[in-house]
Amino acid sequence: MKIEIAPSILSADFARLADALALLETSGADVVHVDVMDGHFVPNLTIGPPVLAALARATRLPLDCHLMIEDAERWIGDYARAGAGRLTVHVEACPHLHRTLQQIKGHGIGAGVALNPATPPESLSEILPLLDFVLVMSVEPGFPGQSFIPGSLRKVERVASMIAAAGSSTRIQVDGGIGTANAAAVVRAGARSLVAGNAIFGAPDPASALAALRAVAEAPAGGGA
Repeated sequence: MKIEIAPSILSADFARLADALALLETSGADVVHVDVMDGHFVPNLTIGPPVLAALARATRLPLDCHLMIEDAERWIGDYARAGAGRLTVHVEACPHLHRTLQQIKGHGIGAGVALNPATPPESLSEILPLLDFVLVMSVEPGFPGQSFIPGSLRKVERVASMIAAAGSSTRIQVDGGIGTANAAAVVRAGARSLVAGNAIFGAPDPASALAALRAVAEAPAGGGA
């Protein structure tokens, strides 16, 4: 079973981002996860459209942009034009979520919605048909290196049940504290895309760490088809 591995560039050395991108390409990463933070919705500041554009010029990998920002609809066009292959917004930060998702799709890129740990999956019920993927946050958003919240497994299962009941092809992505110790359980719960930051870039050999994560996630015990 093919599981998407999405290394988070937030955990890389920002002085050597081009090298990090080259390593991900040669190591078989599927996409590059780009965490965008505004210092308002989450207590941190990270990457804006000019940096994203530079990343897009430096890699052939798709850029999977997670917008942890307020007023996301104001910035969708900028990030799409900068090279985002898909955009994820937060249900907690988008009062007009249906319109925001239509705006993303209008740029011809993938659209996703992220759920904070305390946000119930039922908040997606009215917009599930518009989603290419659901991002389940298994840590509180804003900082890398946090520990996986165990209750996230049940939440992934609930989202998977909703998707199956709707007959949807929406994929589940999980972000936060992902590593070889929990990857198989997350996949068994229904995830098909794993975001990993510290588990890859914090390892002595990031390429080997990525390969090990993929091996665990795609092992027959990891889940079904």
